[in-house]
Amino acid sequence: MTEVTADSTRADELRGRLADELVAEGLIVSKQIEAAFRTVPRHLFAPEAALEEAYAQDIVVTKRDEPGITISSVSAPQIQAMMLEQAALHPGMRCLEIGSGGYNAALMAELVGEDGEVTTVDIDLDVIDRARLCLTEAGYTRVNVVLADGEDGCAEHAPYDRLIVTAGSWDIPPAWVHQLADGGTITVPLRMRGLTRSITFVRAGDHLVSRSAKICGFVKMQGAGAHAERLLLLRGKEIGLRFDDAWPVDADLLKGALDTTRVEAWSGVTVGRMEPFDTLQLWLATALEGFCLITVDGTLDTGLVAPVNRIASPAVVDAGSFAYLALRPVDEATVEFGAHAFGPDAAALAEALAQQIRVWDHDHRGGPGPRIAAYPADTPDEQLPDGFVITKRHVRVIISWPAAGQGVPHNPTEKE
Repeated sequence: MTEVTADSTRADELRGRLADELVAEGLIVSKQIEAAFRTVPRHLFAPEAALEEAYAQDIVVTKRDEPGITISSVSAPQIQAMMLEQAALHPGMRCLEIGSGGYNAALMAELVGEDGEVTTVDIDLDVIDRARLCLTEAGYTRVNVVLADGEDGCAEHAPYDRLIVTAGSWDIPPAWVHQLADGGTITVPLRMRGLTRSITFVRAGDHLVSRSAKICGFVKMQGAGAHAERLLLLRGKEIGLRFDDAWPVDADLLKGALDTTRVEAWSGVTVGRMEPFDTLQLWLATALEGFCLITVDGTLDTGLVAPVNRIASPAVVDAGSFAYLALRPVDEATVEFGAHAFGPDAAALAEALAQQIRVWDHDHRGGPGPRIAAYPADTPDEQLPDGFVITKRHVRVIISWPAAGQGVPHNPTEKE
């Protein structure tokens, strides 16, 4: 057996194992998507990675900027499977991918077949050249590979039955909507108050309505659609508060907050250590004014703060005080949600956060999650449905939660 043959055999084994894992974990449901994952040679789109790395459930970084931040990657297969399940591609469809890499476009090409058409665009010439080369080597020459700013879509090959965005987007530009065919959908990792959800939108008259929403993370959009968070640093560079939209009226008031004693408030709401709680994060983002995310530099961490995770945990700022979501162990399998707070009004702010955890537990835990809609940015308030409104450059996003009691009641005696 030659080295090339051995590598090919090993790649086939790893590709099959990856598909098996994604099916077992419920991330792949449809037979068509399973077949695509078993067919497309992922390693050919990640030549810089070892075979085992190419087929691992992780991203493969393909480009970094000067400071070392990832600006392009082959996305994690579990995220790609999830979004393809959301988008529901069928044979004969015309599809647009915004944010290229090659592998996902190849999966899409398998799903739409010879009678369909896939166009993939990216703003970065290096990424486009690499995607075109990889697609050609893997045999997917029928994919249209276009250098363009994704903000503008790609009118040349429109209209599209499915538009899939594979870069973290803060907004939904008009071109995406205008280039949809009748009955078409947009699946986009949309950032709302710093939290990203992969949302499949369907058109409903002059606006978009969510059909599904899943937690995810993506490399941020570049070009005209780029939107930078603002970072408020505390205690040197150890602790930061990340604001996606609203900025504190007087950020200087927080400078002395960490010199006060930490206050804790516990909600009585427990969760299994492996139980997802992404609807809690989104609930807090819509229920608390001054919402932001707290991040801790792991290399500088002194233990002064202890959020749920150091990369990004829900937090809230009110004047000179701030609080964040925290956990404490109950037993080996269970933890309790609560809040830590600093500043002159720490006790009240911590209790306010803890109370919203209780509201989520009572009204929304286990429920369907919110309905998310996107209206044109010039839509007046009186024409918007009830809900929390986030005004962006192109759209106004409305996050509407079901009425209290429509969620699935949580039974704390059940096994988490």
